[in-house]
Amino acid sequence: MLSEPDRRRLYDAHGHAAFEGSGGRGPSGADFGDIFGDIFGDIFGAGARQRARRGADLRYVVELDLEEAVFGASREIQIPTLDDCKACSGSGSTDGKRKACGTCRGHGRVRMQNGIFSIQQTCPACGGAGQVVESPCKPCRGAGRVEGEKTLAVKIPAGVDEGDRIRLAGEGQAGPRGVPSGDLFVEVHVKPHAIFQRDGADLYCEVPIRFSQAALGGELSVPTLGGDALIKIPPETQSGKLFRLRGKGVKPVRGGEPGDLLCRVVVETPVKLTRTQKDLLEQFEASFEDGREHTPRQSGWVDGVKQFWDRLTSG
Repeated sequence: MLSEPDRRRLYDAHGHAAFEGSGGRGPSGADFGDIFGDIFGDIFGAGARQRARRGADLRYVVELDLEEAVFGASREIQIPTLDDCKACSGSGSTDGKRKACGTCRGHGRVRMQNGIFSIQQTCPACGGAGQVVESPCKPCRGAGRVEGEKTLAVKIPAGVDEGDRIRLAGEGQAGPRGVPSGDLFVEVHVKPHAIFQRDGADLYCEVPIRFSQAALGGELSVPTLGGDALIKIPPETQSGKLFRLRGKGVKPVRGGEPGDLLCRVVVETPVKLTRTQKDLLEQFEASFEDGREHTPRQSGWVDGVKQFWDRLTSG
């Protein structure tokens, strides 16, 4: 079209509308209306037409304890749905008769013209079907669907984590007028645990120990997902030290080796001391003639503070 001077002048002056009366065809016989409609229909309309061929997807959040997420579980869930109307078998019609949609004239799409641009989109009146029922079903008011509720048994695989989703194909909402149903996505939310925190396949926990245990060392029983386990506390253990128990974490749902359990020991200051205990601690404290040898971290901190003040006062 642009190669012909006369047709090009018409196009420059009036755009695509200049050729609507003559069929809008170029030298090769191509329909320019179809070209523009197909381009913008693919951008704005095809997705809507594709979605109209199946029902909506549903999302359901299931709350699990950590143990259920690690070892797996079975749950029954109730979800609200839009089901096929039994009165009309999902057709939306009392007699099964349909007629061409008056809005789109049976095409299922409507076109909006703005200058040289032609944009196609799904017809809002018929939802892209191109037809409407003549005698709407009263229970569903012609929609072909009614509100309902269904109970589903969901098997939670072992090793799932926060945010994982389980897809149940075809368990979503029924599509309009009998088209396939959408999918149901069950999303996992793991409730906080009293002992463990999870990071991927690894588990973390804090283990309080007494001052004497940290100073003298010993064995300590700690909980794991498979039962109790022993960790050896070496003498002079500092608060915050991590102990790793390999393979005592979580086996990932997608396969791989189990993670580890990392236990962080925290030295707990004793409370509600008796008079005897206080006397013993006072004697113990008095035995430190020079605490630097016995408290290296405190000594290093004191030296750092002294250097800080020296630099501050000398400047």
